[in-house]
Amino acid sequence: MIALVDSLACPMSPTELLVRPYRAVQSLGREMRLSYLPPLMVYLAAGVSGLTAIVGTFFVKDYLGLSAEFLAALGFWAGLPWALKMPLGHLVDLIWRWKGWLVMAGASLIAASLAIMIGLLADPDAMRSVMSAGAWYVLSALLAPVGFVMQDVVADAMTVEAVPRVDEHGDPIGEDARRSMHTTMQTLGRVAIIGGSVLVALANVFLLRDAHLLPEAQKIDVYVRVHVYALVIPAVSVAGVVLASWLRRRDARRLRAQGVSADEIRRRLAVHVERPPVNLWVLGGGLAFALLSLGVGIGDVPAAQEIVFVASMAIIVTLMVRLTRDLSPAARETLLGTALVIFVFRALPTAGAGQTWWMIDELGFDQQFLSVLAVIGSVLTLAGLFVFRRFMAERSIYYIVGVLTVVATLLSLPIVGMFYGLHEWTAAHTGGVV
Repeated sequence: MIALVDSLACPMSPTELLVRPYRAVQSLGREMRLSYLPPLMVYLAAGVSGLTAIVGTFFVKDYLGLSAEFLAALGFWAGLPWALKMPLGHLVDLIWRWKGWLVMAGASLIAASLAIMIGLLADPDAMRSVMSAGAWYVLSALLAPVGFVMQDVVADAMTVEAVPRVDEHGDPIGEDARRSMHTTMQTLGRVAIIGGSVLVALANVFLLRDAHLLPEAQKIDVYVRVHVYALVIPAVSVAGVVLASWLRRRDARRLRAQGVSADEIRRRLAVHVERPPVNLWVLGGGLAFALLSLGVGIGDVPAAQEIVFVASMAIIVTLMVRLTRDLSPAARETLLGTALVIFVFRALPTAGAGQTWWMIDELGFDQQFLSVLAVIGSVLTLAGLFVFRRFMAERSIYYIVGVLTVVATLLSLPIVGMFYGLHEWTAAHTGGVV
């Protein structure tokens, strides 16, 4: 515990706090390659996906009449596609040549989700003539995460493709150099996601300025405009795939102009020399999980969430046992321990939509102020990525999760205090300043 407190104290000088992010950005800029751009565009699309989050919150709260409890349950089902990343990742390896089509399919689902919300906002009567507004919203909320998961697994694969295996002379690049490139690529991916969230937060500050003062009709127009702008999200990811294809063709033309044979061109540009063997346990387990989740959810089975959780854990544990069977005991223990720590950390419950609704109803936060809070949070996250980059690289996952747990607890205390009237007490004793 003392070590955690020492870490939180962060014995860096103010100058170092400013210089370290600058040096990190400068270093990443020097290591940036054009081949990194396609996966970064897909990651950026994931980052800007929060453009409609604030207007969606107000629309659901004020117009659809759905409860926070219902949204929490919906969040469970909307999060299930992310549990399929492992089988989807294996599927991408099997259809590597055609993986761009998965991005296209994901973009189509995201666009369909946005189109549903635009229809609910712009012409709710026409949408209700088909089915209820709540049912449309549920469909929209389930389509989007499926699309983002499909794009995310392809983006992870594209990061491997973006790092060259040979130099311009056809000589293999050293293992250490390639490892450094992969690290840079992964860091840039995180920057793209968080940077996208900063961009949309700033956009929301501008788009939602004084929205709470507008008449209802004009407020709806603002919400529609935000969702229309959000259609850039699937467009950006598709553009990343198109750029990757163009870069590959450009490199092939350059090599042909140098007199390189067709077989050698394929060898230099290929990431997978041959297709990996089909792992029926991974694909079968993922398919069984998907079918079980759909059957339980559509069938309105009692205790559906508990059934899905137990079944998914059984499938995941079975897969982990089979996949780690050939590892050394030390590697197996490290992998299982890391998985357990990450599971516990990610399984911690959150306040969900209820906290945002409480901020709106009790604290009087409007659309623009929530956007300002999003800007602050995104900027601090991006800065923290650079400030604590060395800390994350040098410490174990257990240590990092422990520090994050303590920090998250401390940062949640003001919200807990305000729930019990802390802001009223501080306002009374500071003349309304705090």
